[in-house]
Amino acid sequence: MKALLTAGLEWIDARFPLTKMWNEHLAQYYAPKNFNFWYYFGSLALLVLVIQIVTGIFLTMNYKPDSALAFASVEYIMRDVEWGWLIRYMHSTGASFFFIVVYLHILRGMMYGSYKKPRELIWIFGMFIYFCLMAEAFMGYLLPWGQMSYWGAQVIISLFSAIPAIGEDLSTWIRGDYVIADATLNRFFALHVVAVPVALLGLVVMHIIALHEVGSNNPDGVEIKKVKGPDGKPLDGIPFHPYYTVKDIVGVAVFGIIFSFVVFFTPEMGGYFLEPPNFVPADPMKTPAHIAPVWYFTPFYAMLRAVPSKLGGVIVMGLAIFVLFILPWIDRTPIKSVRYRGLLFKFALFIFIISFIILSWLGTQPATQTLTRLAQVFTILYFGYFVFLGVMSFISPNWDNVKPVPERVTS
Repeated sequence: MKALLTAGLEWIDARFPLTKMWNEHLAQYYAPKNFNFWYYFGSLALLVLVIQIVTGIFLTMNYKPDSALAFASVEYIMRDVEWGWLIRYMHSTGASFFFIVVYLHILRGMMYGSYKKPRELIWIFGMFIYFCLMAEAFMGYLLPWGQMSYWGAQVIISLFSAIPAIGEDLSTWIRGDYVIADATLNRFFALHVVAVPVALLGLVVMHIIALHEVGSNNPDGVEIKKVKGPDGKPLDGIPFHPYYTVKDIVGVAVFGIIFSFVVFFTPEMGGYFLEPPNFVPADPMKTPAHIAPVWYFTPFYAMLRAVPSKLGGVIVMGLAIFVLFILPWIDRTPIKSVRYRGLLFKFALFIFIISFIILSWLGTQPATQTLTRLAQVFTILYFGYFVFLGVMSFISPNWDNVKPVPERVTS
């Protein structure tokens, strides 16, 4: 039997680099030996992507991309399809968990300087993944054709009309009609199921290939390839398999427990994952009292509302995402890890995190004068983080070199 498997593997290797890929990306890929808790979220993001693709395939088997049938087809999945309720709740919960692990993954990159040389391209690919994920979530949000889905899409698409000269035509082109209608649902379904996932998978592959080309960062921000043994292998690295595959299995197990608890006991998460108005069929003649996007869009929605001008709000919202793309060129300090940076950087990063969290909450609340003022303050603090890094890096690239960085990774 073993000889047969060996012969089969040799036959495949002669036609496809299976063993080579296994060795390059797992068995012989050396990762830093000091990975910590924050390094779970990359593999967890990949896991949730698989969950979303698999559950999405099963949902499309019974979903009807028709404005007259879409809501009823979701109810049919929930009530009459065997285990349909579980598949739907796994997909809806998976969307929120996807953003949770991606936000934590991005935060880890910001803490440990994973966007700095030589990993700028990895960061850029990651930001494009995040952008595609936002597009995928927005288009998927319309598909249940509930009241909040309909009006949320109406508000977001109408923002494009603020663009001078081409805004109105662009909005009409995106909708495929003058209002959110059957044409909008059909094209969003096609993009959500086919086009964006293909782009997302391609970007994930490029993200991983770029990562394995330059090597993983670590909590010390030290390049492990600089110190190698006689065999040419990094002294501060260990093979990804079996060490980190086993470690990631532990993370997957803990994640699975939390994910299952939410799916089975609180899939709506108090209205943050699934809003009560979305259990009502879309009604173009009845506007909800308070229109708000899903929680993972609310920081940018709060920024949008913080600016009195519609065009200004759209620009600010776009810049809030764009500024993340250019972070490697804003922060030019050679020190990567937060462990060896000064109190000023740590305080600025803390304020940035708090601002993002508070903006997330403000975006879920009805607009009042007081809350709008708060949104303006925290929007300034959000952008202030990047301005601060840029100014300090311009003054002196070594402005924050407080602690000496070790030559090799620590425990």
